[in-house]
Amino acid sequence: AERFDEIVSFAELETAIDRQVKFYSSGMKMRLGFAVAAFLEPEVLLVDEVLAVGDASFQQKCLDRMRAVLSQGTTLVFVSHDLPAVEATCTRGVWLESGVVQIDGSIGEALGGYRRSIEETAESGPGVSGLVKLLKVEVTGEGAAPPKSHGQLNVRMVLATDAAQGGTLYLGVSEGPATPIFSVSRELYLTAGETEARIAIPSFPLPRGRFYLWLGMFQKRRDLLAWHPAAHFDVDGPSLDPAPRGIVRLAPVHVEAGWELEPR
Repeated sequence: AERFDEIVSFAELETAIDRQVKFYSSGMKMRLGFAVAAFLEPEVLLVDEVLAVGDASFQQKCLDRMRAVLSQGTTLVFVSHDLPAVEATCTRGVWLESGVVQIDGSIGEALGGYRRSIEETAESGPGVSGLVKLLKVEVTGEGAAPPKSHGQLNVRMVLATDAAQGGTLYLGVSEGPATPIFSVSRELYLTAGETEARIAIPSFPLPRGRFYLWLGMFQKRRDLLAWHPAAHFDVDGPSLDPAPRGIVRLAPVHVEAGWELEPR
């Protein structure tokens, strides 16, 4: 009762609190449920996909509240497919597949294993078919050395087609899933037969770790080559600076920075 106004305000239900709950949307019910649980200061807080509802500002409010609850010594069990939010909030991760534990360890180990499994499943699936075929692809750094952070990244690929085709070739780099951290594209016209394409990224902005190359070629009305993982590669370089707990970093982009402190 003492926290009633706080709960209603957090759930953003001031204009609907006098309405019967059966008339609430599923999102309103989830916001209210999270607010009640989070403001009762439990010893263990179970959160299941609460960030799937609400806008970006409400999602950040939830993360801020979970950080406050954690600072009070509460144990948080956070279930979600939102990998950046899990990484920002948790220290230990358990990856379940069909009810079976695949990895139980640090959050980095759990997320890394899950991301690798997505890419491996995509690679082991049916062969990618289309009017354009990818015959070969390789990813290297400068002078054929392994890629390095802020060094040049080179991609060399061989494409083949039975008849001349024009379209846009897209290339993306991800941590495993089909959603790229960044992508580049180029309009191409391929003649019949084989064509070698070379792409150079002068200053590769990602940190140390394993990344995955996805690519596809499209026309306005059809896919010439479906979006799919084509290769994986390891980057040598610095690790990312840690982000504040509960602050979601959407992409592992490495930014070099110089700091100066001067007493005033």
